[in-house]
Amino acid sequence: MRSIEKQLSSSNKEEIGNKSFISFSLFYYSISFIKIKNNNKIGRGAVLAFMLCLLGVTVYGEDPYIYYTWKVTYGTISPLGTPQQGRYSILINGQFPGPEINSTSNNNVVANVFNNLDEPLLFTWHGVQQRKNSWQDGTPGVQCPILPGTNYTYKFQVKDQIGSYFYYPTTGLQRAVGGFGGLRIFSRLLIPVPYADPEDEYWVLICDWYGKSHKTLKMELDSGRSIGRPAGVIINGKNAKGDGSDEPLYTMKPGKTYKYRICNTGLKDTLNFRFQGHGMKLVETEGSHVVQNVYDSLDVHVGQCYTVLVTADKEPRDYYMIASTRMTKYNLLGKGIIRYTNGKGPASPVLPPAPVGWAWSLNQFRSFRWNLTASAARPNPQGSYHYGQINITRTIKFVNSVSNVNGKLCYAINGVSHVDPETPVKLAEYYGIADKVFKYNIISDEPPTDLKAITIAPNVMQTTFRTFIEIIFENPEKVLQSYNLGGYSFFAVAGEPGTWTPEKRKGYNLLDAISRHTIQVFPKSWAAIMLTFDNAGMWQLRSEHAEHRYLGQQLYLSVESEEKSTRDEYNLPETQLVCGIVKDMPRPPPKYV
Repeated sequence: MRSIEKQLSSSNKEEIGNKSFISFSLFYYSISFIKIKNNNKIGRGAVLAFMLCLLGVTVYGEDPYIYYTWKVTYGTISPLGTPQQGRYSILINGQFPGPEINSTSNNNVVANVFNNLDEPLLFTWHGVQQRKNSWQDGTPGVQCPILPGTNYTYKFQVKDQIGSYFYYPTTGLQRAVGGFGGLRIFSRLLIPVPYADPEDEYWVLICDWYGKSHKTLKMELDSGRSIGRPAGVIINGKNAKGDGSDEPLYTMKPGKTYKYRICNTGLKDTLNFRFQGHGMKLVETEGSHVVQNVYDSLDVHVGQCYTVLVTADKEPRDYYMIASTRMTKYNLLGKGIIRYTNGKGPASPVLPPAPVGWAWSLNQFRSFRWNLTASAARPNPQGSYHYGQINITRTIKFVNSVSNVNGKLCYAINGVSHVDPETPVKLAEYYGIADKVFKYNIISDEPPTDLKAITIAPNVMQTTFRTFIEIIFENPEKVLQSYNLGGYSFFAVAGEPGTWTPEKRKGYNLLDAISRHTIQVFPKSWAAIMLTFDNAGMWQLRSEHAEHRYLGQQLYLSVESEEKSTRDEYNLPETQLVCGIVKDMPRPPPKYV
């Protein structure tokens, strides 16, 4: 019961419409009462009570609902000590970072978003797979934006997932000024996690910070310039001064172990995260339980999340948690204070150094392993899914490039720089007018010979439902890339310097590569992932580098089921916003039955 209490108490500003939870509680306490009355023996009366309660659970067995109301506004914040430029920081219910979403596997999340900005708004739930429901993924290729002065209610289920995730606004460069927050998914009570309950758990949202308004950054990119280097690094929206005036972000009791959920919500830079004087036991990565190794520091690439355990077993005083830029010509650093409850001294000014070079980061990536015996969101062990024994039906090779087109930087995948049409591509597909909005498959499974010749157009690639596919990311540039695939997790089986050839498959990890949603591709290197396209919908594959994504380094994967069944994909929701050329068209009849 302690786990229930912890989950409920941490779910601030939410209502739980949970008939199945009530039925379970009635069952639990009914059986307990009957056992007491019968000297701990369950007789026929108890069995009858059990059957009645089971019937109650069957009748009211819908998965729990949790409700949020968000008012999104501009506000003034000072993450680096001075007010943000233009007072255009994005706050949710007056908070930065935004309020956390606390859920349990299979919960239904309902978030009513009121847009009080002067511009359109969308939110994506980074890493949430939105099973059968790309309508709620919050990307411009799927959803019409929430217009200023209006609201929209997101409704989605965190189906068969656990772990640490985050949300953020996807319109333009709004993520540069806030609007992001943590999203945690607890394991169901009947499925154990492979570690003891921590004393408490804390969010650590780290990011590079530019100090400019998102409108200024957008103007810079639209004029052909780069957004350049950030102004600093922040942790949970702050950076400790280190002059003795800093309040702690969190406290720890001596001898207790705490869970920290670490996500890089930034725009551009890999950040190395570490605790002063404390090791971190890695236990989960983007929904996968991992082999529990202890690390002095972790390279967290843009869009990635890690969950670690830290034990308060050092001298009782203050300590720094540190996030610093990696693989850049500049060295920026953010700090936060962790305080022992019985601490009697300030944090030492001597900070642990960050590693040097990206080879260290590559070796750390190779050390991550799937925990084959642990169960994640489902009762069966993770290792019962033998991905390495499935035949590959298709290999797609994506190569990123950049070129100057008409005085403006354009980033591309396989020679195409994506632009979002006025009508979201998913809506056009559903209404049967895709040919009036975009063309499918303007890129092939192999990159063109001339990557400098860039086409600017909506980039939508079709894939076959329930096929097992290998995707190769090749990065010929001098900067690290980071890619996220919506709607899925995939097995990150390899990454090496150089170019990919079929012979490289001999070095794939086909046993215990971790399943995750965001993969880094090191400079002048390649990475390989494998997955089954078993989630019908329209899913964005995007660069997590904001500048690259905004200037076209993204595409959409259309995954359609030939059976046209609601078992595979949901129909257009009645409340879905419409725009573009479908705005005044009659809604089509349900496409799936």
